[in-house]
Amino acid sequence: MRLALSTLGLPGLPLADTVRLATQHGWQGLELRCAAGESIHPELSPDERRAARRLLQRSGITPLCLASYVGVVAPGDDAPVVAALRAHLRLAADLGAQSVRVFPSGGNGPLADGDQRAAHRLTAVADEAERLGVRVLLETHDSHRAARDVARVVSRVDHPSVGALWDLMHTWLAGESPSDSWAAVAPHLGHTQVKDVAGPDDLTPLALGAGVLPIAECLALLPPDSWVSWEYEAPWHPAAPPLPALLAEGARYLSRPGAQRPRTP
Repeated sequence: MRLALSTLGLPGLPLADTVRLATQHGWQGLELRCAAGESIHPELSPDERRAARRLLQRSGITPLCLASYVGVVAPGDDAPVVAALRAHLRLAADLGAQSVRVFPSGGNGPLADGDQRAAHRLTAVADEAERLGVRVLLETHDSHRAARDVARVVSRVDHPSVGALWDLMHTWLAGESPSDSWAAVAPHLGHTQVKDVAGPDDLTPLALGAGVLPIAECLALLPPDSWVSWEYEAPWHPAAPPLPALLAEGARYLSRPGAQRPRTP
């Protein structure tokens, strides 16, 4: 497995410090949270973009993904959503990132209507994404928590630059088994996010392997060269243990052969 770290777990930390932690503790890539107050955001100047790219290149850290908060299923006009998608694609290309993560954010409306909106918006940017060398990855989340729902949208777009991001926690919360999720997303998968929690009623992030999520079962399904990213949701759970102290053991956990085999009951 190739191991990436989401900067969601290190809110507000300068990129240089994040890169240092990643390299020190065995992480090869970063999912770069793209939001106000973070070191990476769409308003970065050209000079700031070049500096960030140089820093990542010098460190040997792969900018796996730009984690945006664009909601492609969200009700409303298409134009603002498409404009936001294009801005994030350009930022990803400037940084050398492989992909842009997007959310569904469809609320409680009919899935069929949401699928149509998402497919239309993703189709509008697919050719530009391909020219830039960046994929758009729709994450299993919120209104499209199940892998089958995300796969349905991505299949409707049917473009190589539009794919899926498998967040294991959300497909588990949707009641999907890892094997069912894998069957749905495998043809479209960009990369996989893992995390661990105590249970469906307590989503406070835990060290990998300390909770109930079927991480080993998930990893056993993935090809050996797959990217796996640890998303530690620190901003939403301020009482969670600080991530830096967990990074070394987290990398070891994902790299151990036993972590890639389901536990025997």
